[in-house]
Amino acid sequence: MKLLTNRHLRISMAAISAVALLGVTACGSSTPSGAASLSSATAGAGASAAAAPSAAAGLSATAGSSAAAAPGTGSAIPDTSAILTAVKVDSALAAKVPAAIKSAGTLKVGSNVQSPPNNFYAADGTTVVGYEKDLMTAIAAQLGLKVTYSDMAFASLITSLAANRIDVTIAGMNDNKTRQQKIDFVDYFNSGITIMVQKGNPTGIKSSADLCGKSIAVVTGTSQEDFASAESTTCTKDGKKALQVTATDSDSQNQTQLRTGRVAAILNDLPSAVYISRTAGDGKYFQVVNQPPVDGAPYGIGVSKTNSALTGAIQGSLQKLIANGQYGAILKAWQVQSGAATKAVINGG
Repeated sequence: MKLLTNRHLRISMAAISAVALLGVTACGSSTPSGAASLSSATAGAGASAAAAPSAAAGLSATAGSSAAAAPGTGSAIPDTSAILTAVKVDSALAAKVPAAIKSAGTLKVGSNVQSPPNNFYAADGTTVVGYEKDLMTAIAAQLGLKVTYSDMAFASLITSLAANRIDVTIAGMNDNKTRQQKIDFVDYFNSGITIMVQKGNPTGIKSSADLCGKSIAVVTGTSQEDFASAESTTCTKDGKKALQVTATDSDSQNQTQLRTGRVAAILNDLPSAVYISRTAGDGKYFQVVNQPPVDGAPYGIGVSKTNSALTGAIQGSLQKLIANGQYGAILKAWQVQSGAATKAVINGG
């Protein structure tokens, strides 16, 4: 077996402990791909579990959701409404919000709503749920704002910020030096890349080194796509076959390809993999390859470089949520507390 390079060993320790915490080895997903603008309410509303595809316009996003499980999900969406309704406006932080946003009373959030437990659709196909959704709602609430969501392809999020179609983005986007050249980040979570295969691992993938010559699926514009390209180069340099990479705009498409055997593996971030392992097909569809996550990096809330005042307001709001325990309560409710950030840092990736 090929020895892992330094790149393979850049491990997110927080993500590793998430596996131990949740006690899972299997991973599957029925994540949805949406395609519309979402309006959100800051009051908690009941939502049943499991993601469902949606392409409807005018979709709603609740602040909290009830823990009713849908058939075949293997898990329940936590009820975070009490946590979110306890978040109060901080007048000092609210004063930092740019005048145009404060006047509108809403924060326009762009996301790729198809990645549980980060953000995804509940069983009704319209309600947005997830720990990122809850975090963004709490951050905005302290700033005296509500949130409106736009569901779009991951690869279009940064360009949408540049075009001022949205104010911020939160979508499990890694804060890295390349992206920092285009936008600023307020870091809110720590994660890393992992490998998902069919339950039982019929192709025998035990580590990243076993991906050479295999067909894999990734989402366009993600760190997983970058990792796949780099891994493929490593394979060919070692005299092995390159990876056969399929990139799509939807993780749900990738999961369908894996279930039907058109690809041997999917690259995904660990929080999604852990959640999926407990939900898709009651945990009977997929599993996570037992190796430490690679290329560990923080997730960041993206903000335009021309909007430093908003970046500061969001950083301040997130830092207060971390300090007062409400941030931790949200992550604990979603069982992803192992990836918690200890400080709201700007461009820490």
